Amino acid sequence: MTDHLLNLHGDVLAAMRRGPKHFTKLAFVLTEADEPADTELSHFRDRIIAAGPGDELTALWHRTLTGWDLAEQADWSAAPPRTDARRADTYTRLGFGSDLRKALDEAVPVFKEPGPTVISKEFVSWYSRDLANVRSFYWNSYEQLLRRKGWSDAAVSSLDEASHAVVERLSDPTRTEAYGARGLVVGYVQSGKTANFTGVTAKAIDAGYRLVIVLGGTLNLLRGQTQRRLDMELIGQENILRGADPSDADALVGIDYQDDEDWPAKFVSHGHRPFNIERLTTRDNDYRSLLQGIRALEIEKREPHLPLYVPENLHRAAARVMVVKKNKSVLTNLVKDLKKIGPILREIPTLIIDDESDQASVNTSDPKKWESGQIQRTAINGLISQLLSLLPRAQYVGYTATPFANVFIDPSDGEDIFPRDFLISLPRPAGYMGVQDFHDLDGDGAAEETHVRGIYEESGDRLQEAMDAFVLTGALKLYRADHGVPEGPFRHHTMLVHESVKMDDHADLALRINTQWHQAGYTSHEGHARLEKLLTTDFARYADDGLPAPDAYADLRPYVSRARQLINAGGNPVVVVNGDTDRYFSQIDLDFDRTPNVWKILVGGTKLSRGFTVEGLTVTYYRRTTRQADTLMQMGRWFGFRPGYRDLVRLYIGREEPLTKTQTVDLYEAFEAICHDEETFRSQLSRYAELVDGKPQVTPAQIPPLVSQHLPWIKPSGRNKMFNAELVEIRSPGQWVEPTAYPTSAADLRHNTEIWRPALDSLSQDISVFVTLSEDDRGNYIRYPAKTTILSHDHLLGIMSTLAWGRPDLFDPHLAYLKDSSDAGCATDDWALVLPQTSGRTSVSARILGSQPLTLVQRKRNARGVFNRISGMSHRQSAERIAGLHPLSEDDPFASQFHQPRRGTVLLYPVVDPDLGDPAGLVTGGGVDPAKVVMAAAFIPASNPTAKSAACLRFRAIDSAHAESPFVSAPA
Repeated sequence: MTDHLLNLHGDVLAAMRRGPKHFTKLAFVLTEADEPADTELSHFRDRIIAAGPGDELTALWHRTLTGWDLAEQADWSAAPPRTDARRADTYTRLGFGSDLRKALDEAVPVFKEPGPTVISKEFVSWYSRDLANVRSFYWNSYEQLLRRKGWSDAAVSSLDEASHAVVERLSDPTRTEAYGARGLVVGYVQSGKTANFTGVTAKAIDAGYRLVIVLGGTLNLLRGQTQRRLDMELIGQENILRGADPSDADALVGIDYQDDEDWPAKFVSHGHRPFNIERLTTRDNDYRSLLQGIRALEIEKREPHLPLYVPENLHRAAARVMVVKKNKSVLTNLVKDLKKIGPILREIPTLIIDDESDQASVNTSDPKKWESGQIQRTAINGLISQLLSLLPRAQYVGYTATPFANVFIDPSDGEDIFPRDFLISLPRPAGYMGVQDFHDLDGDGAAEETHVRGIYEESGDRLQEAMDAFVLTGALKLYRADHGVPEGPFRHHTMLVHESVKMDDHADLALRINTQWHQAGYTSHEGHARLEKLLTTDFARYADDGLPAPDAYADLRPYVSRARQLINAGGNPVVVVNGDTDRYFSQIDLDFDRTPNVWKILVGGTKLSRGFTVEGLTVTYYRRTTRQADTLMQMGRWFGFRPGYRDLVRLYIGREEPLTKTQTVDLYEAFEAICHDEETFRSQLSRYAELVDGKPQVTPAQIPPLVSQHLPWIKPSGRNKMFNAELVEIRSPGQWVEPTAYPTSAADLRHNTEIWRPALDSLSQDISVFVTLSEDDRGNYIRYPAKTTILSHDHLLGIMSTLAWGRPDLFDPHLAYLKDSSDAGCATDDWALVLPQTSGRTSVSARILGSQPLTLVQRKRNARGVFNRISGMSHRQSAERIAGLHPLSEDDPFASQFHQPRRGTVLLYPVVDPDLGDPAGLVTGGGVDPAKVVMAAAFIPASNPTAKSAACLRFRAIDSAHAESPFVSAPA
């Protein structure tokens, strides 16, 4: 049955090329009847109110309104994007009344979630929202599939926005001059990057890209997973069948997925298509050097005398898609075939998607060993470079969760894959279990207590407990499925054990686990008693109150029996995953797509990390060390989506693992450190992503210095992937600067205390009382006393310049900023020095080098020898008022008294590390040894809205374009 209302609204919205227009007037113009009933807005309102899931009219308006909500530049509204005011302006332009506005707001709420962070060169705008709506067949189909899968409006809108941000920075496929953009998209580990590049592929094909090459993993298992995902969600049944009658068994011989339990029900169906998508690879077959492959790449033109990229040819031609391994022989065959095709290659708008782009794709050859300065490339990097040169209209977009190797690529190497045009950091998706769910980065919360179980020397290896947790969580999943929780996410249930990279170790460990499993007594009284205790002391304590739970272990016992049977299916609960070949993976039958239920304990190393999605992962046992941050991050398979069982997820992790013969490391703190570095990287990208006067503050070539290294024993990436660059300055007006890497030697600590002595001697004898007000304006407040003085800028600069540091390279860029006190620099003439004091029963005060008594503060260094945080959060608000960052308040009179234009604030703390002893025990005769005190400071420069100072970076980068410059180590 024809949906006249949908057709009318589609025509009207398609005519709104430059933003919203009066809907009813435009509808009358576009309809043939004098007074068509469908133009009555009341009918539209009633339809929206009554619409159920999957209603196409609601989906149409969702796409349209969200596009207008997100538009960065809107000629028809002065309101900023993502606001109610922008939406109100939209309704006014459309001529919608209050009833319809209310209905639409309920059906399509204003999208206010954080969008992607974009660092980009200036680009020629061609892919507007209007164009995207006009050519959107495959994207619309993909969007509808996601909604049928249960994606929320917010999740779909976020994907729409992020994928649009990628496509608009590609080259216009119809432009005359060939240009190949290079970009990088940074997601989170196991956070849905495939969904993003599927969306990008759909939009790019709609826009006119006619060859898509996806570089998908180094094993056919991984390549096949990506192929299946694209076939199922984008390419669709009709393009797979290629005209074959689905009811004719003979016609289906040799056609993919006839043995797949999800075919055809879960594969998208397009019906009539404006153009086809031809598959050059299949689920089981990678690209092969065949004559058929060559012909398939020869794209026919409707107008032979015109180039392929002109609209008359481009939008009538079929698209070609291939998913290939990052394999030397496969890519060599592809390059060889492309060379045979001839001049039309220069006319084909091509998109190359590189999944896990920091693996194999990066050139890791040593520049010092190149002969006569000629670039020598590793095999895969060289073949990718050849692809890009053969296809001058090819756009390269890398995807990774660990971007450091990519941003360290030499930006002066024009034939390499450095993301010279854009770098996009995706927002954390809704429902994702990530860093914040396992680490309390701000010091508060219950993430560690809920999900993390440390393995210490005194605790034993806790392997049996982890296995018990695996059985128990399997039983709880089965219980939940029986009590109304959707069972789809419980199809697979896995435990990952990762102790070593060595295959011999894997075999020994698998034997040990298998032995323990069969001796665990899961059918005995002792075994059930052990599980009951674990349920009571752990899982019941942290259970999600919104999910069904057994009243007693007796209610769960039948499900324990079933879980044990599923795990022990085949007689062995353990699967070792460490092979290097596709044949190996086919032998172990570890295909999560084709196997109905994988309930196993997986033992392995590198193969269980990058690119390999461990479905149903609930319990992880992790004890492997590595010296590379990106490698360690990729081991974090416990990150991901855990619908219906996120409260059951447990991480058993080594807290005292040997790194050398004499050194042990805390792997949980190591993960926390690199997660903190990653969040810092993302937050700095966000800070510099905002345009200034319509132009970018930084380009991707200026990103490398933003990469930090806080762990002395672990680098951001492999040494052979690190670009040589040195960060020389960070300008941060209105931002706290809080050094945390202080020295540990007694001599350095004494030296630093001596440097601060004149400032301590100048502190007032009187107390200043500062007030921290509640942000919710409920009248709550915190008062704290402090000793204060005023330091000239030169005095503070002299102090900070002569202090000893544990990591001077981390503070030097901030020091360079402080040295410029002009309006273009830190814009600060003097500083209010504030030393918070306490007077409680546990408070300890002491004289420092003869000063008046000052409160000692206890802060503990972490495993990497630095402090997580120095300043108290409750102390910062008044300091920010003094610096002019916040308005003055009558309730905080001392802050108002100290405030002056161009005055910054320093919070200073005499810190005692508890490893050196209890503060009270260190005080002798009312004084404390200056060699046992860390004089730690946090400062915020003056904030002045009219000052010229702006957040920016200054670099001294060394690349191949400056051969006279020496190589230096990458910044930490």
